[in-house]
Amino acid sequence: MSNGEYIFIIYASFFVSIILFCLLINTILLKFSTTLGIRDNEKPIIRWSAVSKPSLGGISFYITFLIATGCYGIFFDSSNIFNDGQIIGVVGAISLAFLMGLADDAYNTKPRLKFLVQLLCGVILIFSSYYTNDEHSLTIQLFENDYLNYGLTILWVIAMMNSINMLDNMDGITTITCLSILFIALIFLGIKGSFDHFDFMMCLGISGALIGFLFYNWHPSKMFMGDSGSQFLGLIIAVIGIKYFWNLEDFNTGEKIPTKQIITVLIVFTLPIVDTTSVVINRIGRKSSPFVGGKDHTTHHLSYLGFNDSQIGFIFAGISFLSCLIAVSLYRFVHEWTWLNTTLYFLYFIAIFLSLYLTTQQHKDKRI
Repeated sequence: MSNGEYIFIIYASFFVSIILFCLLINTILLKFSTTLGIRDNEKPIIRWSAVSKPSLGGISFYITFLIATGCYGIFFDSSNIFNDGQIIGVVGAISLAFLMGLADDAYNTKPRLKFLVQLLCGVILIFSSYYTNDEHSLTIQLFENDYLNYGLTILWVIAMMNSINMLDNMDGITTITCLSILFIALIFLGIKGSFDHFDFMMCLGISGALIGFLFYNWHPSKMFMGDSGSQFLGLIIAVIGIKYFWNLEDFNTGEKIPTKQIITVLIVFTLPIVDTTSVVINRIGRKSSPFVGGKDHTTHHLSYLGFNDSQIGFIFAGISFLSCLIAVSLYRFVHEWTWLNTTLYFLYFIAIFLSLYLTTQQHKDKRI
């Protein structure tokens, strides 16, 4: 058996097994969710769904992450996996994010505590970059000054963890969005032939977990991912964003081109960036806190225009698929990066932003 066939069999078996495992574990969790994972209804929580549902999806995500880490050690790197500072740092930061989210689901933790934990996750990633065998840093490499890169890294981690949490406001939306980002990372890794990399197994495993979860999270959903899921996913895609999009190397030359790095991030993360930016602008405009929940997201305004929840899910899936095609073409087929490339790709982002932002300027009376 060739090495390629061996890797294909491992990943195909792993992916299918994870999907089936997450379907099973979510089914079991639902059976025991009479009170577990359902917040106190007296708490001031604003959700799109009027029905209280178990917020347990994050548990299957985290278990899958641990399984993926163990399987990578078994099949690819049994001797060095726990000697790699970067992997240890990622496991530690992700575990911290998951536990904080789990505590928030159960006890509604203070926003200040959540912020401090998110800040600590960013700091862990920065320190773990010093002790790694990986060519990809866990800090954003955009400026010549390291401290500016560290500051941007922490800002990015906090922004993504909060953005994914905010985007989790309607059935299936966050699941679809994160699946798209992970698939793009898998394609980038595949193009480079990095099939034996830890990140490939991690992204594949979590993608399988999201597919298994989507069965219960698609409208009408039976389960939410909760803060344990959104904080976990927020940190995961923040890490993937740093390593493969912020620190993107040109496919042909291996050089980092700052404008190409920024454009790639804008395209891959179009939906989280657009939704969060629109919400922040609108809430500041009406002098309310951007950090207090409300039914004023782009998804909600699409509903006010007459789309049902399933149709909105398909709209976001369509935008995600288009962003995936554009990101892959940018990485693989654009051989010479010019100001014209920057302008054209940026116009795509602006078009999506304006299309969704302008929907939030209608039916303002329905905002909460």
